[in-house]
Amino acid sequence: MELSEIVRVDAVRSPVKATSKKRLLQNLSDMADTVYGLPTASTYKALMEREALGPTGVGRGVAIPHARFDEVDRVVGFFIRLEKPIDFESVDRQSVDLVFALFAPKSAGAEHLKALARVSRTLRDERVCAKLRSTFDPAALYAILTEGSAEKAA
Repeated sequence: MELSEIVRVDAVRSPVKATSKKRLLQNLSDMADTVYGLPTASTYKALMEREALGPTGVGRGVAIPHARFDEVDRVVGFFIRLEKPIDFESVDRQSVDLVFALFAPKSAGAEHLKALARVSRTLRDERVCAKLRSTFDPAALYAILTEGSAEKAA
């Protein structure tokens, strides 16, 4: 599964202002409604329920909030570059500025896990994160995220 299959160009936002994790998750829910037609309230509830299980801040300034719920019919995602890092209760206690959110159907077992693995692999790459932190341009961010797909297709 490639990131170009998960995230659309219009689902990359930057720079995004957020003052807290809760506010960021609300913003993500609003954006998911605008881009994917997902109900804001259901999306927000699903994200908050997932965060209650344990924070999705994976370290090195990266968070991968994700949730499963009935209102989505396939795995979709959002990428956000925050204007200023925020506390996300990350495992390494570093503030987060790169956020990749995933939304999956409740029935998407392997597909959800493959998407999480792909996002995690991409954002563990220090070179990719450095490139993402070098720009606030959404089109450039999308190109950086999906450049691995283009290389495999060539």
